[in-house]
Amino acid sequence: MSTFDKREDSFERKFAHDEELRFKAEARRNKLLGLWAAGLLGLSGTEAQEYAKAVVMADFEEAGEEDVFRKVFGDLQAASVDQSEHQVRRTMEELMAEAISQIKTEA
Repeated sequence: MSTFDKREDSFERKFAHDEELRFKAEARRNKLLGLWAAGLLGLSGTEAQEYAKAVVMADFEEAGEEDVFRKVFGDLQAASVDQSEHQVRRTMEELMAEAISQIKTEA
């Protein structure tokens, strides 16, 4: 194997590793977001856990995070919870940072 091949293989492994970490971070963020929203919706215990799972599953509807945002924001609006789009998006950003930090701590 040439040096170029080794380097290419190394980049491919790093890319795969980074993608796996990104997927884990997004899933963790979505669960945290679901638990946050569940609290605002007055859910607790098993109901909150089930809602968080539903938020995680919403992420598989389309690429990106808009599907998750639409689910959570729509549910909050339907329940007349006073949260703006900006507040929900800011919470998503904050929880992504928290999820990344948690994953780094575990590694």
